[in-house]
Amino acid sequence: MQFALFIYQGTTPLPNTDAWEALPAAEQKKIYADYAALNSNDAVSPGLPLGLPSDAKTVQVVNGKAVPKDGPFLGAEGAVGGYLVLEVEDEAAAIALAATIPAARHGGAVEIRPVATYW
Repeated sequence: MQFALFIYQGTTPLPNTDAWEALPAAEQKKIYADYAALNSNDAVSPGLPLGLPSDAKTVQVVNGKAVPKDGPFLGAEGAVGGYLVLEVEDEAAAIALAATIPAARHGGAVEIRPVATYW
């Protein structure tokens, strides 16, 4: 089965921030190692690198006109920080992999959706 995994950073510390510097060096190394393992997993097809939520534009159509607004639709903490496509046997395997993504344990979350065709 294929699943799309959406990584929400939430309050996850990011490199080059004070919150990141406050993490113990061992945890910083573990985060890098966890993402490296994810990227080397043959069941994972990585998504394209996403820019920062602060650089996002959200577009809605109001009275037939495009109305762009600065920032992500749900605000910075609700913004998708990354995504990937995972090919595994079942949802349990997808959940197990999602639990290894550092954002899931550092103030963010990982949303799992089965890939489906609607048309």
